[in-house]
Amino acid sequence: MRLPRSRPSRLYAAPLLGLAAFVTTSALARDDGRYANSPLKPWFESLHSEYGQCCSDADGYVVADVDWESSQGRYRVHLDNEWVVVPDGAVITEPNKIGRTMVWKHYIDGHPRVRCFMPGSMT
Repeated sequence: MRLPRSRPSRLYAAPLLGLAAFVTTSALARDDGRYANSPLKPWFESLHSEYGQCCSDADGYVVADVDWESSQGRYRVHLDNEWVVVPDGAVITEPNKIGRTMVWKHYIDGHPRVRCFMPGSMT
């Protein structure tokens, strides 16, 4: 016989949501100065999409070839266990100097969204 699982009361829900928002926000800020002397740092910092500046190489994530795809001129990327359609305005159209696929993400209603996407060579 299985016992029913207890659910947290509403009294605990608000502090838990606040803690989750804090943890998510702090995890996104990853620029710790590791790439300060990289010859590509100015190039990364110049990247932007219709949604604004992509930030720097420390803020972007490299995406494995199995975690993105292109079909009929549109891109999809696998982020946080979800397939996310890349908006046309988020695609970086200038030449990719590192050759690897990268994504800069943000969250809306707890789901990942793409702010900038730079397709790689799929090798």
